Amino acid sequence: MELRNLITFIHVAELGSFTKAAEQLGYSQSTISFQIKQLEEELNCLLFERINHTITLTERGHELVSYAHRIRELTDEFKEGLTQESVGGYIHIVTPDSVCEEMISEHYMDFHAKYPGISVRFSTGDTGVMLDMLDHNEADAIITLDRRLYNKDYVIAKEQPLPMHFVAAATSKFAGRKKLSIMDIMHEPFILTEAGQGYRRYFDRELAKKSVEIMPVLEIGRTDIITSILMQSNMISYLPDFVTAPLVEAGKLAYLNVTDMNIDIWKQLIYHKNKWMSRSLKTFIEYIKLHEFSN
Repeated sequence: MELRNLITFIHVAELGSFTKAAEQLGYSQSTISFQIKQLEEELNCLLFERINHTITLTERGHELVSYAHRIRELTDEFKEGLTQESVGGYIHIVTPDSVCEEMISEHYMDFHAKYPGISVRFSTGDTGVMLDMLDHNEADAIITLDRRLYNKDYVIAKEQPLPMHFVAAATSKFAGRKKLSIMDIMHEPFILTEAGQGYRRYFDRELAKKSVEIMPVLEIGRTDIITSILMQSNMISYLPDFVTAPLVEAGKLAYLNVTDMNIDIWKQLIYHKNKWMSRSLKTFIEYIKLHEFSN
């Protein structure tokens, strides 16, 4: 059994397309088809059902995916053991804007100093986009700020609940109030993240349950811009603590004690169960688990 045929099989299975696998591997489509045919003949079973120009894994195909990943992983580990070279490779990570900003500003230089051979591509997106990218093998791992997600096709490498607060300038008339209701602040000018995305979606749902609607004066995905505007204005926002805590500690922002809005938001590091775990991806995930998530 040729390793290259198994690697081709993994790509076709993950991408769901002979054409996309050919583009990613740099082969012709006829080469991909030939390699899969060779593998099917050698194993004496059908790995893909081909109906109306679409392909789906057969039961045997699903079984082979896990074995193929294990064989590839063991081969990779053996090669790395022979060369004794430092870990290297390319990985693609997708996160919300705020997480991307924090990871790059707080941790990237340290990660690069420890693992200079690993090239990291950071992209941003909403949860739905990120999950779609995992399903189509367009992202190696994602970090979500959303409801607590569970799916049999995903591995949750790390997760933690995410504290959130209403926040305003330290000079706000609401700062220091022992108890507030959403009704006390609903008519104030708000600056919020974009509607329909991540925790903003659940924020709006909770408001709707109370028959409350907040029309922000500004919507923007960049939490660094939001906090900057908050410090210079009388506006209010609703943000995760990891974004605002340093500014609150510095006395530039203040948390508002709104007692009747409780939203369960989780931060989760996720990858697809069928994803081939290269040494570089394993290294990155372990680093993020240690540095990006509190214990």
